Amino acid sequence: MRTGLIGKKIGSSSYFNEDGSVSPITIVKVEECIVSQVKTKDKDGYDAIQLASIEDKLKISKINKPQRKIFTSINIKPKRVLKEFRVKEDNLLEIGTKLDVSHFQKDQIVDVTGVSIGKGFAGSMKRHNFAGLRASHGVSISHRAHGSTGNCQDPGRVFKGKKMAGHMGAKKVTKHNLKIIDIDENNKIISIKGSIPGKNNSVVFIKDAIKKK
Repeated sequence: MRTGLIGKKIGSSSYFNEDGSVSPITIVKVEECIVSQVKTKDKDGYDAIQLASIEDKLKISKINKPQRKIFTSINIKPKRVLKEFRVKEDNLLEIGTKLDVSHFQKDQIVDVTGVSIGKGFAGSMKRHNFAGLRASHGVSISHRAHGSTGNCQDPGRVFKGKKMAGHMGAKKVTKHNLKIIDIDENNKIISIKGSIPGKNNSVVFIKDAIKKK
């Protein structure tokens, strides 16, 4: 288990393979990721690496003291995103180490984490793919309702986690086993087959797949 990378989702496109077939891809731009902190089992109870990436427009004086100390200690400009990755002891890196898209390889299988697009308040048909009630034969007004949610006298309540209408999206989502189609080191771009969570220009985290070697 080694560290991942911090990237920014640019958008979707198509990639033409050597055999002439077309693959849908998502383009992720990876700016320079710098190791800003290292945590060890002896000192912190676990092994991890903290990465800093994506430059922040704020002045160093406007940043809170704990983060300011991190940036000034390694003499870099303020970064907008700080992310911690759990690693094995053998894969710990020194503070100040710089990582780029060459951290991954073409055809590698990765997991991508991001915050899904928020849909606001959604009904049960849109949120949970419910069928809804009948369109006729006695059903009045409640065609898109979710129907009964609780039981009778026993237990006499609605169980927690019941699928109902509510806030949809805007949650942390991880897509597993996505294939890296291409890596452009000059433009700092990783092309990943398929879709990844989040809207354009949102921050995503790419790491080695945990379910596939």
